[in-house]
Amino acid sequence: MAFLLYLLLGACTGVLAGLFGVGGGLVMVPVLVYSLAAQGVGPEVQTHLAVGTSLATIVFTSINSVREHHRLGAVRWEIFAWLSLGIAVGALLGASTAALIDGPILQKIIGTFAILMALQMSLDLKPKSVREVPGRPALGAAGVVIGWASAIFGIGGGSLTVPFLVWRSVPMLQAVATSAAAGMPIALFSALGFMYLGWGHEGLPEWSLGYVYLPAVVGIATTSMIFARVGARLAHRLPPRVLKRLFALLLLGVGLNFLI
Repeated sequence: MAFLLYLLLGACTGVLAGLFGVGGGLVMVPVLVYSLAAQGVGPEVQTHLAVGTSLATIVFTSINSVREHHRLGAVRWEIFAWLSLGIAVGALLGASTAALIDGPILQKIIGTFAILMALQMSLDLKPKSVREVPGRPALGAAGVVIGWASAIFGIGGGSLTVPFLVWRSVPMLQAVATSAAAGMPIALFSALGFMYLGWGHEGLPEWSLGYVYLPAVVGIATTSMIFARVGARLAHRLPPRVLKRLFALLLLGVGLNFLI
């Protein structure tokens, strides 16, 4: 029964990823928390297991997106290379930070972040391009911060990477494409960190690799990679403003639920 839920969650996540250009982490994490609780997983590991599993899933869900962006020539690989060096360090640090935070507190941190993202989307707040494309040291430093925060929140980092690149005068389409590519190392190194830090922890369910629950990864990845195309087609039929408002409302509900 739980595996069917993960297949359904993967389908929903895939549609959302196609509609809104996000990895779906802020949607996956709360649903995973609830499903793990229903399976009898204790509160001391619920949130960490949900975050680690979400990140492991994003590794697979982002593959099709990156391939398509690369085919269209939109990925700035020279930016990606130096950004990823910092991301690798920041993601491992973020996983270590999250492991030190109690589960209920981590839920409140994620809930606050979801509400802030809802406000940003509903108010359509975007940074202005006021500086030049950053050099290698600046990209590495930014990667550390983005990787660190993304690992804590269980996301692919698009909500952080895109505004930073746009602020540094990277065209929006290239920023989105490069952010999609950067989401893969964010998710990969963060997931590896959660695997290592949760290895042998008491209270983890069977088929867990540290703080990564394999049945959920398989179920979500299987359907999300298919339904991302469905979401992409819907995105071309619905008004962008309506899409943003709907997603903002979804994030607001997730955030308030985690805080309350």
